[in-house]
Amino acid sequence: MTTRQDPDEGTLETPRDPSELDDFPTLTERYQRELLAHCYRMSGSVHEAEDLVQETFLRAWKASAGFQGRSSVRTWLYRIATNVCLTNLENKPRRPLPAGLGTTDQMAGDALEQNHEVAWLEPVPDAAVVVAERDTIRLAFVAALQHLPARQRAVLILRDVLRWSAAETAEALDTTVAAVNSALQRAHAQMQDRGLTADTVEPDLDDRQRDLLDQYVDAFWRKDITAIVNLLKAEAIWEMPPFTGWYLGATTIGQLIDRQCPGGHHDMPMVETRANGQPAFGLYMKSPDGDFTPFHLQVLQVEGTGPDARVAHVGAFFDPRLFATFGLPARLPAGYQPGDPVPTGPDNVATGDHVILGHP
Repeated sequence: MTTRQDPDEGTLETPRDPSELDDFPTLTERYQRELLAHCYRMSGSVHEAEDLVQETFLRAWKASAGFQGRSSVRTWLYRIATNVCLTNLENKPRRPLPAGLGTTDQMAGDALEQNHEVAWLEPVPDAAVVVAERDTIRLAFVAALQHLPARQRAVLILRDVLRWSAAETAEALDTTVAAVNSALQRAHAQMQDRGLTADTVEPDLDDRQRDLLDQYVDAFWRKDITAIVNLLKAEAIWEMPPFTGWYLGATTIGQLIDRQCPGGHHDMPMVETRANGQPAFGLYMKSPDGDFTPFHLQVLQVEGTGPDARVAHVGAFFDPRLFATFGLPARLPAGYQPGDPVPTGPDNVATGDHVILGHP
């Protein structure tokens, strides 16, 4: 195997030392977060991805005695993980966001409809994954991946994200180089039809964009609809699975929040986190007891710089498990205001089936 560019570790000669397998706890700790990112791209679910990584390590442990060092341990693990994901995806529907269902956008006054039968795309905490290129984990990119058949998805990720050669990819998928190149060409065509590639990296937030987020949190805290609308792009999109509708345009989104959101003035504090390489917030709702309980998790796409910065897309995920996944508090005390210290400690983390990493 020749020297190649590894996106996480730089240019290196592929090591062939199988002794890395002698200490499996250290191996697991080393590769857990990057394999979670890989399985998340494949599955579109942070909860499934966590289980898929555990299955990967289990299979690797069982097969470790037969590892002959023809590739690096890392490459070997990715090969196992990819095939674990492909097996998991057999006969499963893709994970969409509401706008990906093929329906038209809705008006703010339309009745809200939920569909819990759909396996919706989920966000992933930045703290839980390792990625070299942030655009390859962005919500829009992962959503576009879900439109690809599973094997095309695997080819695109191995070739374009991990930078594997066509020969390495063919070996991992037990196919031919010609089949890999054909699948990659078809995958590129579908991704380009959606205007998304893994070639554009958004810069870190500048001071104006950070100020925009501060204003956004304050606007929700005050439920100032005019301020919220002014912080959105004119053609912004709002999605909120498991609700099936999606909403286009700042004015329509403002009307939706005004009419359908149950919170009022000083009812909706937010706690900042990071998801999919993007700013995100856990939004809490004031309870009858006066404290604040989890309502939904927002993942924001910010576009523009300086005075032109605006929120272009909001994914508001009404899945209470995500507060635990992101290590967010189970409640905020009565009297809490944005900017106050966030409750910490194991007794203050939201409950759920999976807790990956705590909130920083």
